[in-house]
Formats: sequence, C-alpha cells, structure tokens
Amino acid sequence: MTDLPADAHRVLDRGFVRLDGVMADDLSVANSARVSFGRRTETMSDEDRGLVRFLMRHRHGTPFEHNSFRFHVRTPIFVAREWFRHRIGSFNEFSMRYAEATDDFYVPAATAVRTQVGKPGSYSFETVPPELAEEVRESLGAAYASAYSTYRELLERGIAREIARAVLPVGAYTEFYWTVNARALMNFLSLRSHETAQLEIREYAETIEGLFEQHMPVTYESWVANDRAAP
Repeated sequence: MTDLPADAHRVLDRGFVRLDGVMADDLSVANSARVSFGRRTETMSDEDRGLVRFLMRHRHGTPFEHNSFRFHVRTPIFVAREWFRHRIGSFNEFSMRYAEATDDFYVPAATAVRTQVGKPGSYSFETVPPELAEEVRESLGAAYASAYSTYRELLERGIAREIARAVLPVGAYTEFYWTVNARALMNFLSLRSHETAQLEIREYAETIEGLFEQHMPVTYESWVANDRAAP
C-alpha cells in the first residue's frame, strides 16, 4: 500500500481523507451576510452566532459559500465516481494515463460483504454468512491479482498506460483533490452520510463531517438543528 500521510484519517482498508488546506470559519458566514449593511466584525460574538443560525434556519445560503475546504482523498474508483456527481466543487484526480497504477484494491471487511434485497430504489442490505463473506473476499483478491498481472504484462510489452489501464477494475484505488465551500459540503454530507447512501462513501462522509465540525462548529450545529438540510 502507498504510505499513509501523517495527517491522514484512514478510511476503508487502504483509503484516507486528509484536510490539505482550509480557509473557513463561522465568522466568514456572518461577515458575508453583514456586508449588505456595510458592516463587519473581527471576532465571533453571540450576535454573530445568532445570525448564522438565522441564515441556516431561513435557508439564506450564499453567505455559507465564502469559505473553502481542500481535501485530499484516496478511495476506490467506484466511490470516486459517486463523489464526482457533486459538481459544485473542483476536482483533480490521479491519472493512470500518466502514472502507473498501484496494486492497491478495495477488499471489504467480512462484515461489509452484503446482499441486496428488494427492488431498485427500495433495496435493503443484509450481511451474509461468514463463510460466504470470506469466499467473496478471496474471489475479489484473485480477480484483482489477475487484472493487475495482466496490466503489468501489457506495460512490459510496450503497451501505453492509457490502454493498459482498461483491464483494471473499479475496486482499484485512486486519489484526488477536492475543493468545496461549506454550502456544497453540507449538501454532500446530507446525501452521503444518510443511511441510504452506499456504505463505502458513507464512511468517507462521516470522516469529513468531523473535520467540518471542527472548523465551523456554529455552522455545523445549525445545520444539524436544521435536520441536516443544506441552506
């Protein structure tokens, strides 16, 4: 596995989230709203906290956009593809066209191997017996090993990386940088930390939620109190 950065939070078996940069606090929300009246403050006050709560409660959303979080994420490709559907933000991803892929692939924990029950749009997911879970994990490992072996063979025969990468499955890990403002971040969290979201992306969302709370506690508290609905 690629080394885990010192400031990273491990997610899944080989993934991580790290906060690469942040320009965000609750005061930015209050001052962005107060500019309408030609006012600003230097330190957070109880009045500012009340203003943030008012803005959230009445869904005045634009003041929550004047801040920035930059995340560095390592995740399976299938999780990244769900993530990239959130288009209010900026993404730059690792390219297997320019760099060689690693042999890191996602193998779910035995307790995360599940079956789906029901119809599209109303699935429920249930764990499988331990014996089946281990068989699934072994099958995934064998498929990954075969795919990566073919990938290496193609490279050794002079095939371009942009073609050789086609044999790699969506369980392969990728990396990307994601820059997002608090309003879009709350929308992401409201959807991806919900119990109906896929387990794997939910684990990333839960990690990011903790970082969001740390840097914008009043905004976070107000968002939770507002039933986790983005303004």
